[in-house]
Amino acid sequence: MNNVRKAGLLLFAWSLMGLVAAEAAEIKIGVVSLGRVFQEAPQARTTAKKLEKEFSPRKKKLQESEKRIKEKEERLLRDSAVMNETERRKSERELLSMKRALKRSQEEFREDLNIRQNEEFNKLQQIISRVIDELAKEKGFDLILGENVIFASSEIDVTQEVLDRLNKDSTAR
Repeated sequence: MNNVRKAGLLLFAWSLMGLVAAEAAEIKIGVVSLGRVFQEAPQARTTAKKLEKEFSPRKKKLQESEKRIKEKEERLLRDSAVMNETERRKSERELLSMKRALKRSQEEFREDLNIRQNEEFNKLQQIISRVIDELAKEKGFDLILGENVIFASSEIDVTQEVLDRLNKDSTAR
């Protein structure tokens, strides 16, 4: 009886594996390299240019402030030997005040830039998700995977199709 039971279980396991294999054969899977999409999508390049244009004047002002501080430091080092104590202290306080103001401005700049980058990234993410959803529905995919895929054959990699649609989408607007 024990051998009959083992044979029955083995037969059941084989038939179950056959059913799973048959079901798996019918599932259509695709893979998208989101990193590549975010790098190569025309919308990403447009967003980067937009942010650069928006933040370049502030960046330039910060660079000018850094330059002025450096010049003031050099002047203080060079002239401190011939300055009287009052002038030297006044220059040191001004320099310290300039450095603090620059540091605050740099922090505000980074925070504002981060906020805007996140806003634009979220918009881009929505566009890419919409395009991937449309592709999946049109091509009959059951599952499209994104990051953390270790290997995907070229037959299931739909990254280029997504990029082509994003290119088409950006020229249509």
